[in-house]
Amino acid sequence: MTPDNKPSTQLIVNIAQQTLTLFQAHTEVCCYPISTAKNGIGSQQDSGRTPLGAHVIAQKIGNNEPINTVFIGRLATGEIHSATLSAQHPERDWILSRILWLSGLEAGINKGNNSQGGCDTYERYIYIHGTADNEPMGVPRSHGCVRMRNQDIIELFAQVDEGTPVFIVDSVNDVSGIAE
Repeated sequence: MTPDNKPSTQLIVNIAQQTLTLFQAHTEVCCYPISTAKNGIGSQQDSGRTPLGAHVIAQKIGNNEPINTVFIGRLATGEIHSATLSAQHPERDWILSRILWLSGLEAGINKGNNSQGGCDTYERYIYIHGTADNEPMGVPRSHGCVRMRNQDIIELFAQVDEGTPVFIVDSVNDVSGIAE
């Protein structure tokens, strides 16, 4: 138990399986289909890749906004996503409903810089967020973030706090010991 009497909570994003699993008190509570980066795994600035490793939820954004609320620069635009709006703005990478902004915990891996330059998850604006309903889940298609169905991100948002650990792993083999 944590000091506020909530069971310990953590998230595991499995890139190979394209799933996000919520654990509370070392027990799987639910598992959601997701979509990670179409460019694969990586942590470098401007790579368009999803970073691996230990993270935390640094900020929760969008509490009490309507489902399909459109965010640009982490601010609600006042728009509600629809097929018509999507057709009017085909260039947008839709960030909808809720945002869980991640911060890396591993210097040189997903925090700060390394020999190749910036590798900071937070400064790269890597989120777990909702996306357009017509975007496929279970297929890597994002620009680096972890995309979820809007109803799923709203449900998840209500079950996590800022500071919740998030482990992004390459495969099921990388999970052993994390949620135990």
